[in-house]
Amino acid sequence: MGEATVRTLEGRTAAPSPTGERIQPPADHRVLRRLRRPRRPRLWFEVLLIAVSYWTYSLVRNAVPEQRTAAERNADWIWQTEQTLHIAVEHTVNRAVNSVTWLVVGMNYYYATLHFILTVGVLVWLYRWHPGRYAAARLALFATTAVALLGYYLYPLAPPRLMSDLGFVDTVVVHHTWGSMASGNLADMSNQYAAMPSMHIGWSTWCGVTIAMLARPVWAKVLGALYPVTTLLVIVSTANHFWLDAVGGLVCLSFGFGLSYAWYGAVPSRLTRQVAVRSRQRDPENAP
Repeated sequence: MGEATVRTLEGRTAAPSPTGERIQPPADHRVLRRLRRPRRPRLWFEVLLIAVSYWTYSLVRNAVPEQRTAAERNADWIWQTEQTLHIAVEHTVNRAVNSVTWLVVGMNYYYATLHFILTVGVLVWLYRWHPGRYAAARLALFATTAVALLGYYLYPLAPPRLMSDLGFVDTVVVHHTWGSMASGNLADMSNQYAAMPSMHIGWSTWCGVTIAMLARPVWAKVLGALYPVTTLLVIVSTANHFWLDAVGGLVCLSFGFGLSYAWYGAVPSRLTRQVAVRSRQRDPENAP
């Protein structure tokens, strides 16, 4: 009667140690919990990690063999599937936007630059204002990108702009703009058949979800939600992707967020915003 109890890691209660000492979790559990605990990111490490990761991503993506025959065959299948689903409107959108020069030129530059600039910008914003959530959000982004590389290898796909028999317009070539590493004089530097999944959609949706969930001003939340929608319109208008490429990007993003949730036990927005500065001497997990 009145006997004190302690709570274990599984949520059950147990009688205290006869000696009155605090019951410590097993060493492997302590290590795992320490690895999962949000911590303040180190600037030099994050800059190096992002630079090396993007370099590796570009290297692997461009190293995937350009399987033209398979890529064009897959593009035909995608196009036929979309026609069956009555969503094959890319050709109409591409032709309509191409008729408005200032709009399509702006979209070319949007496609070539904003996906990288804004993604890095969101990472910097998380690092500065949400350090406790940074690692979980970064893991979701990196896992999304990593699994996309598998898609490029297993499912080569020609973008619509290379399917001349379907009547699509390569807006970069037609308007002589610097817009895509896969068009014009830069074509030899990029794998032109790595269109599935679309990382423009994967990255932009990651940015949009992150901004919409964590930003405080309503206008910022709205812009975050509109960003992936605008990107979807751009990738279709410039004939760089089919609709279903965007679906592939969302599937990869779902995997990324799922892995992040499995590791940290919560989505980034549910983690603590700031990271408490803990003294090593006061941390019970580091106590002898």
